[in-house]
Amino acid sequence: MATYPQESTVEERAYRKAFYRIIPFLFICYVFAYMDRINIGFAKLQMSQTLGLSDAAFGLAAGIFFIGYVPFEVPSNLLLARVGARRTFGRILVLWGLATIGTAFVQGAGTLQTMRFFLGIFEAGLAPGILFYLTLWFGPRRLGRVLAVFMSSAALAGIIGSPLSTFIMTRMDGSAGLFGWQWMFVIEGIPPVLLGLAAYATLADRPNDAHWLTSEEKSAIVGSLDTVASPTVHTTISAFRDPIVYAMSLCYFGIICGLYAIAFWLPTAIAAAGAGTTQSIGWFGAIPYIVAVVFMYSLGRLSDTYGERIYVSAVPAMLAAAFLALSVWSHGNFTLSMILISLATGCIYGSYGVFWTIPSEYFGSKAAPGGLALINTIGLLGGFASPACIGWVKSRTHSLDAPLLLLAGVILLSSFGLLALRIRLRKSEAFHQTTVRLESQ
Repeated sequence: MATYPQESTVEERAYRKAFYRIIPFLFICYVFAYMDRINIGFAKLQMSQTLGLSDAAFGLAAGIFFIGYVPFEVPSNLLLARVGARRTFGRILVLWGLATIGTAFVQGAGTLQTMRFFLGIFEAGLAPGILFYLTLWFGPRRLGRVLAVFMSSAALAGIIGSPLSTFIMTRMDGSAGLFGWQWMFVIEGIPPVLLGLAAYATLADRPNDAHWLTSEEKSAIVGSLDTVASPTVHTTISAFRDPIVYAMSLCYFGIICGLYAIAFWLPTAIAAAGAGTTQSIGWFGAIPYIVAVVFMYSLGRLSDTYGERIYVSAVPAMLAAAFLALSVWSHGNFTLSMILISLATGCIYGSYGVFWTIPSEYFGSKAAPGGLALINTIGLLGGFASPACIGWVKSRTHSLDAPLLLLAGVILLSSFGLLALRIRLRKSEAFHQTTVRLESQ
């Protein structure tokens, strides 16, 4: 169990100011980021007929976002470290909002996949950039809860986006000669553009740049970051050479496979379970994400309270695999299907939220931009692999059963990988402490 030094009154006040100034804005930004990633799952309910999309073509369109996203993750995060968060986040928000609006005017599978590819390029660097940015403000004592709150924005995007997307699709269908799914992309693409314009005025690149903190409060935050435990990896080059970083990446790959398979295929799964109308699919689609918010906050708090990161990420991943596997045998029972899908969603999102505290505490400040982006880059390949594979298998079996069982197996392997990683990290930590003790003698 980790222990941290006591905080002063000034430090508490400074952290409170930082939290309420930074987190709500980034939270809203990521709500729309995640909404614009996954709203294609709801668009599929209409656009499959409009554009003549097969399950395989849809799966490729959903996943190809990450083929554009992945190559630009590390460069974007390294650029953030040089030019600051305000410029980086502003650029990302404006360009991805315009790409989302442009998706409304695709003419077929090819143009849809092209726009999704460019959406990935434009959004690259947002998630690891925010993670790195938060480590500049919040130390380990608060990082678990801060990340849990921030990461829950993805679940909130599902709570809001599910009924909102289907509401727009049903109510705006035919207006101004556009289909409902086209209106959904236009309306949900406008807020990121406006948020991008606001980012420069709202955010401060570092604590010392924050005009809304007093000199004493700035020193308190910077000083608290300097007193935390020494990180294991200190430079970007050492991060790229570290086998543990790649082990973390593979574990994250499995978690992301589960996360985005659920995100992209949840509306289809709920429809197959017997939800009925498009709007009812939207309302039922919010339920798993409500469970996810509860799990993410609870597990983040548990992780901070006991200073345990890996167990609190690995065990929920195991449970998510179990609930997904059990859902295969719930055909004909809509209530049971929804319970199992909701629990699986809550567990995988809870695992996802806690996971990021592991690399965030592993890297030093110089290694963090490249290291976090590298893990996110490799892991997000799961965002391409899982929806594309599910679409390919479903188009041949005409069922989600086989894909869900395969997905459960991948998540289970990821959870085992996390437990093995814990053993390796404890050995590494013991070696590091021994080295420091010998050098001090």
